[in-house]
Amino acid sequence: MPLGSLRPSPLVEQATQHLREQITQGEWPVGTRLPGENALAKTLGVGRSTVREALRALAGAGLVQARQGSGVFVIATAIAEDWPARLRRAAITDVYEVRMMVETQAARMAAQRRTEEDVAALEEALAARARAASQDDAAFVDADIALHAAVVAAAGNPVLTDLFAEFAPALREALIGLVEVLGLRAHDRNPGHDTHAELVAAVRDGDGEAAGAILQAELEQTLAHLHDS
Repeated sequence: MPLGSLRPSPLVEQATQHLREQITQGEWPVGTRLPGENALAKTLGVGRSTVREALRALAGAGLVQARQGSGVFVIATAIAEDWPARLRRAAITDVYEVRMMVETQAARMAAQRRTEEDVAALEEALAARARAASQDDAAFVDADIALHAAVVAAAGNPVLTDLFAEFAPALREALIGLVEVLGLRAHDRNPGHDTHAELVAAVRDGDGEAAGAILQAELEQTLAHLHDS
């Protein structure tokens, strides 16, 4: 497929699209060195800066890689699915299993590393969860997730914090549905309060084994509900 000249605007988007099509349709197989910026600019009828931005976009999509002194090479012919998209497509039970592994270890670390500010944030999150008991299921789930996020944050590892934030949207949707389907708040508007209070106390007291065990038991119970629902 010939590249052809592009319309004036939006040039970067058009250049990126044309080059992406060349790669994904097999015109440039993996390992191929792309033509230089000058050649691509001439073929596409755009400036070198436009080509440079398009190549950066393709690199961000995982299709090409610049090698110092050698040029830009094709490293894949299919765009890698990003992590949020993968989570949206994954079975919630699979997501929850990973959540259990990540969050249980985070609770142990939180007990070892928590600061006074972390403890204050945990206690406030626990109180906010209790206040949300008088609200609808969505608000209660949001408060519950916020408490768990505070535990992860207390672990003091920004990668863990970011990872939990990626899980949160998928968890929220599944948990709201679970609460509604099983009627988990029909007789107790604040289910799991005592367990969560024990979790906060374990982190506050520096008892990592207790914090991990409490969280493991709670998440295993929820996972069992997810498997049965």
